[in-house]
Amino acid sequence: MAAINFQLSSDFGFVILVVVTGWVFLQYLAMNVMKARKKYDVKYPALYSDKSPEFNCVQRAHQNTLEVYPQFLIFLLLGGLQMPRLSAVFGILFLIGRFMYAQGYYTFDPSKRNRGAIAYIGFFGLFFNTIYFALNLLGVV
Repeated sequence: MAAINFQLSSDFGFVILVVVTGWVFLQYLAMNVMKARKKYDVKYPALYSDKSPEFNCVQRAHQNTLEVYPQFLIFLLLGGLQMPRLSAVFGILFLIGRFMYAQGYYTFDPSKRNRGAIAYIGFFGLFFNTIYFALNLLGVV
């Protein structure tokens, strides 16, 4: 087993900025849920409403983003170690897509959430960057 010497590129700063942007975006989604709780009178600890599909649309936009967010962060950070600029671009595409997804859901027509499909380009770009990084470490590529 050979040791790998690794130096973090200064371009990794772009990846860090995407992480911070993602945190701000999650706060935006959470604030929208809090506003919707008040507007549609959905009390804690209820996660969803039996009476308000509008609230449920706002909640699902947030919840679904949270469901995929840990994988996004891992792929962003790992893929960003080798290809920081490309990973940052993919990360921003993912966040833009998730914003479009939420805006589509906020129309209260769940089919319009598909406007955010561009997020998949960002997500799978990060996924493949991470695989490439692993293969590079293993000396396969």
